[in-house]
Amino acid sequence: MAFGINREELTRWKKAVSAGEIAFLTHYWLDPRFPSITTVTKVGCSDLTTLKHWCEKNGLPAQYIHNRSSFPHFDLIGPRQAEILRQEGQWDQLERFKML
Repeated sequence: MAFGINREELTRWKKAVSAGEIAFLTHYWLDPRFPSITTVTKVGCSDLTTLKHWCEKNGLPAQYIHNRSSFPHFDLIGPRQAEILRQEGQWDQLERFKML
């Protein structure tokens, strides 16, 4: 279940992903499989080659890309989530979701 984002944020992310950009969208998330995790960052890009290279560059397994037809993305969770958001300069998301 996702919550904590608004339609404008989702629309901006979708536009960036559709344009072939690497785009980040963090939201609150609850999943019983990961009881200690409360947020997820979706790293999306419609260009699968670009997204795969991004995953490889960051030491992430590209086989876990969710290959959704319009919005392919990789779900970042746990300690690597904050680390990569810092690397990528996503300070607004780090602050908003208290990952600093």
